[in-house]
Amino acid sequence: MKRSEINALIADAKEFYESFLFKLPPWAFWGPDDWKGTGDSEVVRNQLGWDLTDYGAGDFEKRGLILFTIRNGNLAAGDKKQYAEKIMIVRENQICPMHFHWSKTEDIINRGGGNLVIELYGSTPDEELGKEPITVIVDGFARTVEPGGTVVLTPGESIFLEQGMYHRFYGEPGKGKVLVGEVSSVNDDNTDNRFHKEQARFPDIEEDEAPLHLLCTDYPKYI
Repeated sequence: MKRSEINALIADAKEFYESFLFKLPPWAFWGPDDWKGTGDSEVVRNQLGWDLTDYGAGDFEKRGLILFTIRNGNLAAGDKKQYAEKIMIVRENQICPMHFHWSKTEDIINRGGGNLVIELYGSTPDEELGKEPITVIVDGFARTVEPGGTVVLTPGESIFLEQGMYHRFYGEPGKGKVLVGEVSSVNDDNTDNRFHKEQARFPDIEEDEAPLHLLCTDYPKYI
């Protein structure tokens, strides 16, 4: 992805969050120079902040995700914090690819905007798509979903996803962008994503202009 595209998407995301009066922490708006001397912070150590990916597909509108990690622990570093929170934006028909987590459990929450469509499978011992129905918890109530079936979350609704539960999601066509929250156990995107079809989690970046704000993957380069 070009840095100019990333900058434009972050600028758009800030406006979208503000339209819902969802407030980001002050350091969300820092420029690259503001980060000097912060390398020992929880923010840098645990990869908080802006995160954007096209999953290596080169077509963000069709396969991509922009998110902001607000809080996260780091079990390897002995952190007492054992939870994480993210706020995401999912566009109509923009796919977050099929994957599960070995360790993380999570609530995915529709915080507003359009509808979020979540496609679900269980997984087999060899990590293929399961062929049996699965039971998921939607706002505290159990629901049985056939393999490849979907749950549509309208604003205010949420779903609990267990370890090993394959899922992909996208915004329902014609309903607009979705403000999506995630509350989970500690998140490690470097080691805990099992994509059904192998793909990159973070983008390769062509530096055609300076960063507006740093991505969490930019910290080693700029700090």
